[in-house]
Amino acid sequence: MQVTKENKDDLNAVIRIVVDKQDYEKEVNDKLKDYKRKANMPGFRPGMVPIGMIKRMYYKPILLEEINRLVSENLTKFIDNEKLNILGEPLTSKEEQKEIDFDTQESFEFVFDIGIAPEVEADITSKDKLPYYVIDANKKLIDKHADSYTSQYGEMTEGEEVQEEDVVKGRLSQLTPEGEVIEGGITVENASLSMKVVKDEEVKKQLTGAKVGDVLQIDLKKAYPSEAELTRMLNISKEQVESESMLFQLTIEEISRWKKAEINQDFFDKAFGEGEVTSEEEFRNRLKEEIEKAYAQNSDFKLFLDAREKLVSKFKAELPEEFIRRWLLESNEGKLSEEDIDKDFEKVRDDLKWQLIQDALIKKYELKVEPEEIEQLARQQVLMQFRQYGMANVPEEHLNNYAAEMLKKDQERRRLYEQRFQEKITQLVKETVKLEEKKVKDEDFSKLFDKK
Repeated sequence: MQVTKENKDDLNAVIRIVVDKQDYEKEVNDKLKDYKRKANMPGFRPGMVPIGMIKRMYYKPILLEEINRLVSENLTKFIDNEKLNILGEPLTSKEEQKEIDFDTQESFEFVFDIGIAPEVEADITSKDKLPYYVIDANKKLIDKHADSYTSQYGEMTEGEEVQEEDVVKGRLSQLTPEGEVIEGGITVENASLSMKVVKDEEVKKQLTGAKVGDVLQIDLKKAYPSEAELTRMLNISKEQVESESMLFQLTIEEISRWKKAEINQDFFDKAFGEGEVTSEEEFRNRLKEEIEKAYAQNSDFKLFLDAREKLVSKFKAELPEEFIRRWLLESNEGKLSEEDIDKDFEKVRDDLKWQLIQDALIKKYELKVEPEEIEQLARQQVLMQFRQYGMANVPEEHLNNYAAEMLKKDQERRRLYEQRFQEKITQLVKETVKLEEKKVKDEDFSKLFDKK
């Protein structure tokens, strides 16, 4: 088998693969013999079907499968061995690939176009200047997070009168337009109506102030314009929602209200672990630390985006744009049109530039990510997920098990590696460039991302 590369220019090349009969003959014949051994056809004893018949039936598909394997493996091997830094994937050459006749030919030539990545010299120096935004953890922000904590660790209580955020439970009975209960009509026991979801102001006023035992006439189509909401609530089809009367009698049986947790020791223990926080002052200091830590990550991410933008703007090397456009079109066949590619091409080009810059930085500064770092990052993310559900104290064994499951997924593992490299590049930027610290309010910091 012959595999060669011919350069068209600095950014484009073709790879030729010639597959001769001697490359595939033994493997194809072995597979034909295996098919003969396993063949079970009418008129023949098992394993006794003539090889000529087996060959007529299976030779071509076996040949195609074997040649496809040989070409794929050797193309990848050649690119790796030659250390070719390519963009996208090899594409069958439109200009140089000749038509192949698998019925008559014994030798086959395959020609692939490749896009060559340019040599990139990326550098970060102390001459570079970048803003570093620090979010002010002021009283307003701490109050906001305190309110979020007390809401998260609150509990459902009974209310005497319906208020704007309550959940009303009761019996729903379908009515005629004249307000009479329809015998055999739609009836729902223990129906649940959330005041937060009610859209109509008139219905909200009607419900507000109502008590357990009150009987009201509710136009559910006004209260909940969403067909999906009504089909779920009433357990009926969309067709019934459209054709049936949505005027219902509601007999209120229960008023449920979410009550925020009181700021006391029981709340502190649930939120942070027993004895970890013992006063409101410690609670607010803990929130301040959490806010500063969380926003430091946001500040670092903004710095990363600004550094990326600066480095991409310095990128002067040319890219094989015609090849990239064709690769995008063929790899997304039926999903993207040429107009779609034109519209988003600037972003795609910048993403490719950044990938080359990032690879250059990783190589130049010898940045490495060890498996232990990824395991630790996985545990941290699992712990954050548990905390979102109000579980602050999770046994180490549980964290390790969930993290191990996460790392079994290739996509998740790649995402964590990319995140860790991003963190290391951000740290490199922080240690190298001149940072101009700027204090901003939370809402102003959020607006900085809207500009992008």
